[in-house]
Amino acid sequence: MQRITLYTAPDGYARFREEPIDLPEGTPATQLSRLYPATGFQLRHSPVGFRSEFHCTASPQLTIILSGKMEIGLRDGSARVFSAGEYFYSNDLVPAGENFNPELHGHCSRQLGDEPLETLFLKV
Repeated sequence: MQRITLYTAPDGYARFREEPIDLPEGTPATQLSRLYPATGFQLRHSPVGFRSEFHCTASPQLTIILSGKMEIGLRDGSARVFSAGEYFYSNDLVPAGENFNPELHGHCSRQLGDEPLETLFLKV
C-alpha cells in the first residue's frame, strides 16, 4: 500500500510524495497497518462545477473520495486526480511563523465530471 501525502516543502510550495505503508499486523489474508489516532471526521458534498481558490489545509487530515472525482492542483501547474475509493493525506499547512501567501502556499481543488463530489475528511 502507498500513502500519497500533500505537504508543504521547505520552499513553501505544496508538493505530493508517495510513501509505503507498513502492514505489520493482522494475518497474511488481512494485513493491517498500525492503528492511527483520529480526532473526528467531516463529510462534504460538492456539486458539479465546484472549484476552490488556492488554500492550505487547516489541520492534517486524510481525505477519502466517496464518490465523484477530485482534482488537486499545485502552484507548479501539476495536478492529481482522485476517484471514488482513493485517498490522500493532506498536510500542506502554512509554515510556522508565516501568514498565508496566496502567490506561494497551498493547493486548489475542483470537482471533475458530471457526478457530484463526496468526500470524507478524517481529522488526525
